[in-house]
Amino acid sequence: MHQQIFVNLPIDNMARAQAFFRALGYEFNPQFTNDQGACLVVGENLFVMLLVKSFYQTFTDKAIADARTTSEVLVCFSCSSRDEVDALVDKAAAAGATTPRPAQDLGFMYSRSFDDLDGHSWEFVHMQDASKALG
Repeated sequence: MHQQIFVNLPIDNMARAQAFFRALGYEFNPQFTNDQGACLVVGENLFVMLLVKSFYQTFTDKAIADARTTSEVLVCFSCSSRDEVDALVDKAAAAGATTPRPAQDLGFMYSRSFDDLDGHSWEFVHMQDASKALG
C-alpha cells in the first residue's frame, strides 16, 4: 500500500489560492511551499500541491485543462459528519467558491461540493458507516 498521496493542481495565483484554502481552515507545509508551489495539508499523509501553471507545465507535455470548462479530476474527501461537510462548503462559498450542484442526500451518504477559485471541483462526503462502504 502507498503511504502518502500528493494530488497536483494547476493554479493561476499563489497568494489568492493560499488565502482561499486558509479561509477554509487548512494549513500549508512550509517545507514544500514557495512562490511556485504550495503543499496544502488536507489530512494525515494527504496533500494537494497547488502549482502555478507555468511550473505545473514543467511536469507534463500535455495541455493544461481549464478547470472552469473541463473536468480534469474530482477530488473527494470523507468527513466525520454532515455538519463538517456543510461547514467546509459554506466556508468555501464565503471565500469565493461556487457551488454549482445542490447537496445530495442518499440516506447512507451525504455530499456537497464546490468549485474553487481556479475551477477545480472539490467534494466532501459523510457516510453513515464508511467502514462497511469501503469493504
